[in-house]
Amino acid sequence: MTTVADVVMPRLSDSMEEGTILHWLKAEGDRVRRGEEIVEIETDKATMTYAADADGVLAIVASEGDTLPIGAVIAHLGDTAGNGGGEALASTRAEEGAVTLAVSASAAKTPRSSPAQPSPPPDRDGRKHASPVARRMAADLGVELADVEGSGPGGRVVKADVEAASQTAAPAPTAPTAPPTAEPAPGTAKGAVRIEELSRTQQTIARRMAESRATVPDFLVNVEIDMEGAVELRSRWRAAAELLGEDRIVPSLNDMVVKACALALRDFPRANGAYRDGHFELYERVNVGVAVAAEDALVVPVIVDADARSLEQIAREAAELAERVRARTITPPELAGATFTVSNLGMLGVHSFTAVINPPQAAILAVGAVEQRAVVRDGELVSRHVVTMTLACDHRILYGADGARFLGRVRELLEAPLALTL
Repeated sequence: MTTVADVVMPRLSDSMEEGTILHWLKAEGDRVRRGEEIVEIETDKATMTYAADADGVLAIVASEGDTLPIGAVIAHLGDTAGNGGGEALASTRAEEGAVTLAVSASAAKTPRSSPAQPSPPPDRDGRKHASPVARRMAADLGVELADVEGSGPGGRVVKADVEAASQTAAPAPTAPTAPPTAEPAPGTAKGAVRIEELSRTQQTIARRMAESRATVPDFLVNVEIDMEGAVELRSRWRAAAELLGEDRIVPSLNDMVVKACALALRDFPRANGAYRDGHFELYERVNVGVAVAAEDALVVPVIVDADARSLEQIAREAAELAERVRARTITPPELAGATFTVSNLGMLGVHSFTAVINPPQAAILAVGAVEQRAVVRDGELVSRHVVTMTLACDHRILYGADGARFLGRVRELLEAPLALTL
């Protein structure tokens, strides 16, 4: 007896609702084994490959560029035993499309063995029919979609078409001119309008930040922290690493902030929790998310059990995660499970700022630049390295005194940074 297994759009992250097929790694009719990677999928957080969960002959249902909800069938895997697998697979697919084939044969006199594939209509705004990935790639490479011959279903332009066109197409003009019109179009006072479609990650950010502002009653707590000791510790750490001549990573000031937050979260469990439907959720593990800017989006990889890791381990993992974010090789598990977030814009020269809480977390810490400022110490005016930090708190779970005490603990740890190395 032969069997056919459905391959469905998997849930690859907690917030994922749909995914886009970027690239099939196996071809139609290929025999695949369980655990073999068969397709590359773009989610709301990252791009990753998906492996087959059964053996079988691959029959592709969803084309590259198609966006489908979780649970939708994207392919079938037929039984690999003998030749019966191919027959069972064909039978299953024929059953799924029996009504469509019958209508097609009746209306267009198309033979059942070779059903006609109707061309899809253009996009609703009249533009060339193309996958979201192809459209973004065309914009990046300066390729005119109108001039690209699509090889996808019904002539749809897919990623490979744009890549091929970019190798032969002439450079696109740097200042495209609007086509002549009989009368001025509305909004011409603003000049030409260029529409940019959001990536799946940008769509998720927009939705979650709007959700945060609409549902979270937040308040802010600010503090200035003397980072002189942390700067000196880092300088000595670097000198020791050079003296040893080893390839050892030197923790950054932000790594010290992450470690300080992780230790403070142990002391203030509600800061490491969430407000959910009228009750508090207090988490056993301390998982600190570190915001990383990448290609017009903000991605937050997670350092799991940050309170139990050494400062050097945090530094190494943070560097590796940031590199994978920028290389677009980060995986959904590495972006999941954060109980608190640190966002640092100090490297961009920002003095201070307010970050938006990532629901359902109770708080987020915004870190500004470490700057040399004139401060009073023991009655004397001296120059010290100082940083301004702003804690945004969900007032449903953290109150003013809670936020102040938590931030005070972070300050204590950073002003006595040897405690971070123990």
